[in-house]
Amino acid sequence: MERRDFVKLCAASALGSLPAPALPADAEPKRYERVRLVDHAGKPLSASAVPANRNLIFHYPFVGTPCFLLNLGRPTRPSAELHTRDARGYAWHGGVGAHKSIVAYSAICAHRLTYPTRDISFISYRAEATPQSRFARVIHCCSEHSQYDPAEGARVLAGPARQPLAAILLDHDERSDELFAVGTLGGEMFNDFFAKFDFRLGMEFKGRAHASVRGDCVVQELERYCRQQVKC
Repeated sequence: MERRDFVKLCAASALGSLPAPALPADAEPKRYERVRLVDHAGKPLSASAVPANRNLIFHYPFVGTPCFLLNLGRPTRPSAELHTRDARGYAWHGGVGAHKSIVAYSAICAHRLTYPTRDISFISYRAEATPQSRFARVIHCCSEHSQYDPAEGARVLAGPARQPLAAILLDHDERSDELFAVGTLGGEMFNDFFAKFDFRLGMEFKGRAHASVRGDCVVQELERYCRQQVKC
């Protein structure tokens, strides 16, 4: 065997002995405090009482992290082909309630971390299509027009977002009809969110933005929570 062929053979053998590159691990559900969802009067929120196609907001798993609670008015479709921005795959198993139509997602946009504040919200659920979007029944962020499908795990339909909104895991007690938030699934962006808006959140939540939500969690209409919604 010539020297050149021998070198090639050695190199090929060495490459063949190297371990295969590691693939990103699947994204696993992350459990937080189990909290009961209640209305603005403190009464347990019944799944059957959640209005269809309305923007409801609550804060979970931290005092400063907003979420949407939505009754889509139709059964959802589980999705097993979702991926985080770092390429971790995960399966979303659909909504809860009698018709599997109730879902919850982080209200922090996965692109520029836009979120609803007391003063204004650039992100919300839209039941109807708009001039800026051919899609109806989407969560639409007006900052850069990222759009998410809440019926399929908040997968990205349009815009620059690189991953779905993080899903909020819900438990439905069929006997009492009560709803509970228990964790998250998908690409959380809480660390980035707190780093970017720490001062503002500290002012808005009086230094408690990082505190874990415990016990009961108030759900209210976005119109009641926020003074102005930007419609685009």
